[in-house]
Amino acid sequence: MARMERPKVLTLTDAAAARVKQIMASTDEPVLGLRVGVKKGGCAGMEYTMEYVQSQKPHEDMVEDKGVKIFIEPKAILFLLGTEMDFRTEKLTSGFVFNNPNQTSACGCGESVAITPAQMDLTS
Repeated sequence: MARMERPKVLTLTDAAAARVKQIMASTDEPVLGLRVGVKKGGCAGMEYTMEYVQSQKPHEDMVEDKGVKIFIEPKAILFLLGTEMDFRTEKLTSGFVFNNPNQTSACGCGESVAITPAQMDLTS
């Protein structure tokens, strides 16, 4: 039986990869990559989290895309499955944006989201 390949948890746009590389190059200590996760909070229920990675934690997924290593917290995998991370610069703001197919709503300020875990079809 052929094994179905799992989709990437997270991909990066060129702009996001360039910004992550730029941020990592300006750190005081060397870092392996960026850790992305989700936590409860905000008015819509969940918030994305990001932090530098000095070492990989047990059970973390690591995605390498466009020369950048992104480490995914185990509890965030089903919430982030299929997400594209972008970096946008607009007139008054700039920042990372998560284009997440599992996101069901967001608050007005854009800092908090509602996310439904992805459903994996394990019968194939």
